[in-house]
Amino acid sequence: MAEDELQQEARALGDPTRHRLFRYIADAPGPVGVAELTEYVRLNHNAVRQHLAVLKDAGLVTEQVEERSRPGRPRLLYRLHPEAAGRWETPGAYAWLASLLSDAVRRRLDPRQVGRQDGHRRAAELIGTGEGIDLLEAEIVRRGFRPRRIERGRRVELVLGRCPFADVAGSDPDTVCRLHLGLAEGLAEGLGGFDVEGLAAKDPHRAGCRLTVRRR
Repeated sequence: MAEDELQQEARALGDPTRHRLFRYIADAPGPVGVAELTEYVRLNHNAVRQHLAVLKDAGLVTEQVEERSRPGRPRLLYRLHPEAAGRWETPGAYAWLASLLSDAVRRRLDPRQVGRQDGHRRAAELIGTGEGIDLLEAEIVRRGFRPRRIERGRRVELVLGRCPFADVAGSDPDTVCRLHLGLAEGLAEGLGGFDVEGLAAKDPHRAGCRLTVRRR
């Protein structure tokens, strides 16, 4: 991580109110709306929005527009930025990875099998909320991989611009990559509408791995 990015995060969190908002968002089980945050810190709506803008600009939280079918204006929702996970005493991506690898060892399963099972679990939570490949891409974004999408007819390539597990993958790429291939396969099987063709692994410190899927 660049020194200037770290300093920007530190300045954003130096304000006590922003730090409270950040901790609340980081600890929440799902995305959080402005009204909930306003009630939590007991400030007016505009003040909270300004604090959230600083956290967003620092890359600490993400902002998304609520998808809703009922009447009314969609809310802005905030969650922990995937690339901020593991910093500033927040749960990190490595905790998720360690949990799955521990499960693989305990149950004597191949990492790809464990990844596929976790993909099935996640697909059950996501199914019906969007198109399959879009949900797969969103899940990859959520894990911090910075995917870039390339469409070639029915074939779609997701080029991963970052590996959040570079330190582990650098010493044992087969295990980590097989787990993530299984995760993608489990999502495909659970969501439907597309199949996983393969994962072309690259140097994790330089990124550029390619996950290829095909619409049915």
